[in-house]
Formats: sequence, C-alpha cells, structure tokens
Amino acid sequence: MRFVVAGCVAAVLIAATSAPASDDAAWSATLAAMEDRPAPSGAPADSWLASTEKAAAETDVDARAEAAADAQAAGDGPPLPLHTIEGVGGALTVPMAYLVNPGPEGTVIGKPAASLTYLGLSTKSLTVMAVTETLWRRIELGYALGRFDIGNLGHVAKKATGGAVRLNRRDVWMHHFNVRGLLIEENTKICGIPLPAVVAGIQVKANGGIQGINDTTKNVFPEGGFDMIGLERSNGIDYVLTMSKMIPEILFGRPLILTLGIRNSQASNFGYTGFGDSCATTLEADAATLVTDWLAVGYEFRQRTDPYDKLRPLHKGEGNLHAIRAAVILSPQATLAAGWACMGNVGNDRVDCSWGIQFKYEF
Repeated sequence: MRFVVAGCVAAVLIAATSAPASDDAAWSATLAAMEDRPAPSGAPADSWLASTEKAAAETDVDARAEAAADAQAAGDGPPLPLHTIEGVGGALTVPMAYLVNPGPEGTVIGKPAASLTYLGLSTKSLTVMAVTETLWRRIELGYALGRFDIGNLGHVAKKATGGAVRLNRRDVWMHHFNVRGLLIEENTKICGIPLPAVVAGIQVKANGGIQGINDTTKNVFPEGGFDMIGLERSNGIDYVLTMSKMIPEILFGRPLILTLGIRNSQASNFGYTGFGDSCATTLEADAATLVTDWLAVGYEFRQRTDPYDKLRPLHKGEGNLHAIRAAVILSPQATLAAGWACMGNVGNDRVDCSWGIQFKYEF
C-alpha cells in the first residue's frame, strides 16, 4: 500500500508542472450552490460573498457550478479548507482533497496560508503552527511545527517506579514536512459520471524528543521503556490518499461535502510518541456543510491503531477519534474554528473530552 500511494504521488508531481492549471471550484461551489438568495446588500462587488448573487440567479445546478467555477478562477473562494494538526488542507485532523489557497486560474506560485492551532488533551496539550503554499494549483507544500506538552506523564512515571524514573523534559517537538498532489479534479467525468477530487500526499514526520524520554527510563527498563513496547525510530512517513465530493443542495438547499481517506503509517499518537516497526492502513472520513454564508460545521472520524504493546500506567493504547467542529469565516482571508473531540487514550490519559481552536489566515 505504501508503495502504491507513493508511486501515485511521484507520478503527479512529475506531471503537474506541465499540466494545465486546474479549475478546482469545490469551495466556491459550496457557497454558490447553497444560496437561494442574493448576497447581502453592501457586499463588495468583487468579493466571494457577492459572487453568490450570480449563482443564486441560476436555477440549474450545472449552471450554478459553472458560475462558481468562474468565481474560483478569479480567486474569490472562501478561506477554506482549514489546516489539520499535521499541516495540510482539511478539517482539524482529517485531510480533504482540496488544496489550500490555490489562487486564480493560471497561478504558478500561490499565496501562503498560515495557522495556529491549540488542542487541550486532559492533562496534556498540543500547539501547532502551520504554513502551506500551493504551486500550479496542483501541488500543496506544507510545514507544521508541533509542541506536545506531556502533562502529568513525568509524575505518573516517577510514582509508578518509586522515583526511579524521572523524565528530563516536559514536552516533545515534532516537525511535519508535507507534499500533496491533485490527481483528479473534482467533477471530471468518466462515462458521464462526475468523479470526486482525489489528492495523494506524503507526510514526513521528525520527532525531536521521544528518544530522550525513552533514554531516561533505561535505569529501570534496560532496553528503554518505549523501546520495550515497540518504539523503533523517532521519525516516520505517512502515505495518504484522499477523495472529496460535494453534493449540491442536499441539506435544506445547502451542499454536503463528503471526504474519505486511506492512510498508511507507523505512527503512535500521530507520531508524538514515536513510530513502531509495523505499518497499519487506516480509514478517515469527514462530512461538512456551510449552514450560513459565514458558518461551516462538520464531523470527522479518524481510525487509529497502536503500533505498541501496552505499558501501564504510562501507555494505555489508542482509540479511534471522533470530532465535531464549527468554523466562522471572519473575512475573505481569515477563519476561526473550534472543535470538540473524543480521542480515546493518549499516552497515560483517557481523553474523552478534548477541545481545540484554530485561527487561519490566507494571504
């Protein structure tokens, strides 16, 4: 699976530089397809909000999509999707098959987008700074720097070993280097059937702290506590294939955007507790809609498997992630999102009620 997805990514990166600029209108179509009324009075004529007036004047869905495509080609789409906690375009944890801030038709180097995300995880927390850049409207480059506060893990380790283990750090830092390529544009037709957008991606992750935490346990566990349960390395690669499709006017005249993804990874807790020696192929999914001109809501699911054996009470295994979110479009450039998640076990904590917030700005 890893080699199949990697091959797809390599192929699109070679072909994308010579391919014509895509007319990916999905997010602009989201606004256009949902509207049954003109844009509010006073909206700037050249804004993405005002572009819905033209779409609302059309009664045919195909004509609306065409009008929305024209708006997107002019660079008038809303500042969506969000950034995931791994620094790619999507929901808060699940990528979508839409590239971030691709720019108007004909753009070679798009404008960057940046975000700051915070997640509260019981006694722990995660802070992520991310930036993305889209080239030729087909290739998305992304980088994210994450700080994982390990919370009470040090106290629990000290108590469980009678003071023998004293962790030498409070946090773990991780670098994410991402590249995604657009394989199939949304609504490309085969035998008259419109296809979903398809994006393939590689996420390279480098963990700057897990090995140090592991070393501090060697006076109790000669192999190292995390080595003993399956830690193989402090870096790894995720291979991801994502499909997204907008179904227009299905929810009270509003569109529904469905996403399905396949991931192949060796990561434990997204990589913040290291990487094992076995790969697992997992599913992830998302459903999103714009309920008003300025408010988007969604549900996301991410299957999680644990490459490690359990080490109670320091590592209790992993569980699937379920989350809901709302994103407020503050302006044509800025989005503020908040979410709630049930994440199962994260290290030594049970995280059934996680919350997060993200501010994202497209230049």
